[in-house]
Amino acid sequence: MTIPELGWPRRTERLELRLPTDEAIDEVLRWRNHPDVTRWLLRTTVDPESFRKAWMASADDPLDHAVFVHFDSVVVGIASLGVQDGLGQREDGEPWRAAEGTLGYTFDPAYAGRGFATEVAGALLDLGFTELGLHRITAGCFAANTASARVMEKLGMRREQYGVRDSWHAELGWIDGCQYGILAEEWDSAR
Repeated sequence: MTIPELGWPRRTERLELRLPTDEAIDEVLRWRNHPDVTRWLLRTTVDPESFRKAWMASADDPLDHAVFVHFDSVVVGIASLGVQDGLGQREDGEPWRAAEGTLGYTFDPAYAGRGFATEVAGALLDLGFTELGLHRITAGCFAANTASARVMEKLGMRREQYGVRDSWHAELGWIDGCQYGILAEEWDSAR
């Protein structure tokens, strides 16, 4: 499968999704390691230079659709849709190549509760299914992260896995985790 060239920036109803820049990364680093942000992330803190290097490299990776979320002139979040192979037997055409996506998003807590995560995640689901031709997109969260679970459920993603004490949390110890997923045909019929 050939990954199409995508055009950026992109607008949603209230937001603009842009590729990373040094200035935008500086803005995100002001809130990224805050305890209200890191509470539900697997990587609790990030080294600023490693963070910068990884985000800047994503702009050149055709399988990593990583964006910075702008509201007016402020960077309020980061989001990504990573493309990968699905499971499949080797055969002619190998339709499982670059057929799945993994969705992620993180927002400045000062902008929580405004529906921005739902808006951005919906835009990335749409991009994945309509432009990238993905078959399936998944996302995971700690089960206690009810805000993230609500975002996925609002978008029509179904909880496919509930793992009992399968996720390590630095403050809480072993806690439950969830995996959500949606297929292209489900996204099409929900729109």
